[in-house]
Amino acid sequence: MSEPPGAAVSLARATPAAPAPPRPLAAQRVLPLRRPGRWIATAVVLVLLAQFVHGLATNPFYQWDRFQYWFLRPVILDGLLVTLEVAALSAALGLLGGVLLALARLSGSPVLRAASWTYTWLFRSIPLIVVLLFLYNFSALYQTLSLGVPFGPAFFTFDESRLATDLAVAVVGLSLNEAAYASEVVRGGILSVDQGQHEAAAALGLPKGHQFRRIVLPQALRSIVPNYVNQLIGLIKATSLVFYVSLLDLFGSVQTMGSTYPGDIVPLLLVATVWYLLLTSAVSVVQYYVERYFARGATRTLPPTPLQRLRAGLGGLRDRARRETAV
Repeated sequence: MSEPPGAAVSLARATPAAPAPPRPLAAQRVLPLRRPGRWIATAVVLVLLAQFVHGLATNPFYQWDRFQYWFLRPVILDGLLVTLEVAALSAALGLLGGVLLALARLSGSPVLRAASWTYTWLFRSIPLIVVLLFLYNFSALYQTLSLGVPFGPAFFTFDESRLATDLAVAVVGLSLNEAAYASEVVRGGILSVDQGQHEAAAALGLPKGHQFRRIVLPQALRSIVPNYVNQLIGLIKATSLVFYVSLLDLFGSVQTMGSTYPGDIVPLLLVATVWYLLLTSAVSVVQYYVERYFARGATRTLPPTPLQRLRAGLGGLRDRARRETAV
């Protein structure tokens, strides 16, 4: 029997066509996941940032010409040096006192634990400005200081007014306050070390001091460093309070010049703001590299440095441009 003429055509239409061969992987483009919310948030942030920068640049109230005049004036730089000196001395003494207080708090002596807890509780409860003003007027309470037997003869006697210079009052007040907070940072870092590390060090028969320096402290520093740097940044800003004990630091110099030149108050405040930003930014950079150093052995790969991130970003842009060109 012969088939009707349209049967071959219908059969050909019913037979599915062979699938096209897949494109090679090198020729395929990977489409990123669309994230409209992220793009909208990015656009909003960029618009607000542009508005902020435009307001800073065009508002004559900021007087950027006067800001440029005052930024590197000797009176400002002298105050900056005083700020650096006070912050450096207070940070070193405060950290030393914090370590001693933390060890006393963790010791087996109930007297040391009670004394450390009382000190920390007292200086964390009193505002720093009160501590500074109290020390500044300390000579009214004790005109002379002596060292000897209680209720007995004194071996050494000091004139308190000669010892309590403005710089000494500022450094002592900030150090006393800083030690109270640093002790909790150090104690928290030591407690963060796994108890098994203490037991393993004790099982090796190592002396207590060697256990602390070589085993406990390197691990505790991974927790201590970021927390103490926060305290250090707060200390740099707290140095502005020493102006109230007659020490002309950066903020004190700005205040004095603002009183002499009332028309330059805003640019002078901007000068102090920028210098504090530079100081705290420098501390943050040091913090990053110190954290990266102590992260060795705790992470599989060290976090990249900003320069390495920049190189990786530029390399990614070049690779993407090459792929776009090839397609």
